[in-house]
Amino acid sequence: MLGALKSSLKAGDLRKRILFTLMMFFVFRIGAHIPTPGINTDAIEALIKGGAGNILGFFDVISGGAFKRFSIFAMSITPYINASIIMQLLTVVIPKLEKLQKEGEEGRKKITQYIRYATIALGFIQALGMAFTLRAAGALTNPGIGSYLMIAVTLTAGTAFLMWLGEQITEKGIGNGISLLIFAGIVASLPGALYRIYESVVAGTVNIFSVILLVVIAALVIAAIVAVNEGQRRIPVQYAKRVVGRRVYGGQSTHIPLKVNQAGVIPVIFASSILLFPSTVAQFFPNNAVSQWITDVFRWGGPTHTIMYALLIIFFTYFYTAITFNPMDVADNMKKYGGFIPGLRPGRPTAEYLDKILTRVTLSGAIFLALIAVLPTFVLLTTKIQNVYFGGTGLLIVVGVALETMKQIESHLLMRHYQGFMK
Repeated sequence: MLGALKSSLKAGDLRKRILFTLMMFFVFRIGAHIPTPGINTDAIEALIKGGAGNILGFFDVISGGAFKRFSIFAMSITPYINASIIMQLLTVVIPKLEKLQKEGEEGRKKITQYIRYATIALGFIQALGMAFTLRAAGALTNPGIGSYLMIAVTLTAGTAFLMWLGEQITEKGIGNGISLLIFAGIVASLPGALYRIYESVVAGTVNIFSVILLVVIAALVIAAIVAVNEGQRRIPVQYAKRVVGRRVYGGQSTHIPLKVNQAGVIPVIFASSILLFPSTVAQFFPNNAVSQWITDVFRWGGPTHTIMYALLIIFFTYFYTAITFNPMDVADNMKKYGGFIPGLRPGRPTAEYLDKILTRVTLSGAIFLALIAVLPTFVLLTTKIQNVYFGGTGLLIVVGVALETMKQIESHLLMRHYQGFMK
């Protein structure tokens, strides 16, 4: 491991990419400490520790503590993620977007531009909603239309800057920039979580055995995430030999890798965003009986919220997998190039077989994602450790991003004949 790290620093281009990524992390951490004007941060901290604590605490972890300080990066990169997911869904139902996606590099650039515009629009709407919610919580020092607009513009600009920062990391650094910014935010929150646990142990409110149990659960979850992320069902494919002139093409055996977790962490993010919407709207009418009922039903960690959260994750896992993997297209491409699955006819029988296998594999991944997402609720009940939000979803993101980044570094090292990280 140390030898591979030393080799990565020796390779000139790779060293520049790693140092550039670290420099962008430094800029990100500076921005997380620049406060948004007109906000009472003590009221924000009280809100995080209050009834909505776990969901707001999770967003604080994602933003690397920027939400608790309500800095210019308080919304993190969440609007960009939502815009990307929405645009991906729209490419299925809008023929023009689907055509752009199939046009290659130029089409993808156009779609990326649309995602940027959608990010600004969603960010501004979300920022306005946060400003009105903070007014209800008494977190604004000077409530008024000017204050709302200033907060909305500041937070939207912060999200736009993070979007640009992520694109720069993807282009000039190593790994996916947007994912790495979320990764950096979660990892930056880890020392604070560990210190809170230490304080609880010293104060006697948490038993040392509860801490040991938490560590054991975290280790098991990390091992399970690695196993599921790397797990895949390999469908064997045989290509028939073709003679073109004096050359022979095909004749080799390969496979189609169907990943267990095809959708990644996207279903979790989408499900949490949808479940957050009703309680956010209810906070605009704090004295209304219906709003109080909605707040109680959608309370983070409550039985109704937990069940709906798990069901939505399973639904969006299937939905997103169906969008990103089309068995009929795969079967048609195989048929076009003379490929077939042994024992199956090319065309529709192959597509039906792939669809059946994909449905079974996706069920395992969907149930796993749902269990990981609701894990913090059960860990809290088991260990009694409060105000620690580095739960299953955070671990899922950190481990997934770490594995993907290591694979990119691995490919750079192997290109230069160095030994990689993974053996």
